[in-house]
Amino acid sequence: MSETLLSVEDLKVHFEMRVGGILVGRYAPLKAVDGVSFELKAGETLGIVGESGCGKSTLGRAILRLIEPTAGRAVWLGQDLAALEPRAMRARREDMQIIFQDPLASLNPRMTVGEIIAEPLHTFHPGIGRNAMKAKVKEMMQRVGLLPQMINRYPHEFSGGQCQRIGIARAMVLDPKLIVCDEPVSALDVSIQAQIVNLLMRLQQEFGLSLLFISHDLSVVRHISHRIMVLYLGKVMEIADRDAIYRRPRHPYTQALISAVPIPDPDKERAKQRLVLQGDLPSPLAPPSGCVFRTRCPKATELCAREVPVLEEDGSGDAHKVACHHWREPLPSE
Repeated sequence: MSETLLSVEDLKVHFEMRVGGILVGRYAPLKAVDGVSFELKAGETLGIVGESGCGKSTLGRAILRLIEPTAGRAVWLGQDLAALEPRAMRARREDMQIIFQDPLASLNPRMTVGEIIAEPLHTFHPGIGRNAMKAKVKEMMQRVGLLPQMINRYPHEFSGGQCQRIGIARAMVLDPKLIVCDEPVSALDVSIQAQIVNLLMRLQQEFGLSLLFISHDLSVVRHISHRIMVLYLGKVMEIADRDAIYRRPRHPYTQALISAVPIPDPDKERAKQRLVLQGDLPSPLAPPSGCVFRTRCPKATELCAREVPVLEEDGSGDAHKVACHHWREPLPSE
């Protein structure tokens, strides 16, 4: 069995937000992440999916302590990251990198590609020689599909896909063990998305990487992930092996997300049963009582308003967990 690199235990990220007017206003907690727990093995990819505003990106940043968690723990190789002093946390970040959603905005326009990719080396290995650093940068450029002779160009001279390759090279130059991929292909064309996803999968095999792959596109997540975790309003609705979650989704929210994924076959696409969610995502400033999904759930009952469902195994024996009072019951239309 693979080594557990990361263990997240009841992680919460709450922001104090002012609501109401200037004179009669008050502060209320915005629960961006509200009690998330999971484990990540060495060499594994965990896909994190959900609608915009569900806390996916906040979760990834809180694990890296780019945002300080309110409560809970993120344990990296047995060491609680939240308990580390700034200097010790800085040293740990050599093993944990991030790839951002907007490839061009994540690059400094005043730095050349070579300077951008070499920046982590300056930070963590200041004693490395100039020639060794340049050789390392060129090697990494080749690994991500960039020509080494582009080393003195600036970000605005590259396409979106090439800029994302630069971001990947910057993340990979330190040979990390974990990369948080924060919707790394959502800003790219479909054909370029496939190239970037395949590049990440190849690098994972070559370097033995673990990935947290954040996305709202379930077709992309299915292609790259080993396991999938579904978030809604900062809570885990379901977590399971990739094939299991597509073959037998237990939670109504997961079922709705999967039913929205288009099928390439027109006949199958027209014939498939769709589960359309009613209403909008509630505000995390005032989440529903009990189950946070109940206001949009076709199975919701009075029990759902009273009690928060526990994330429990479905009994299949493959660590498939679901947080729903009525997951054993068919949908009303079934």
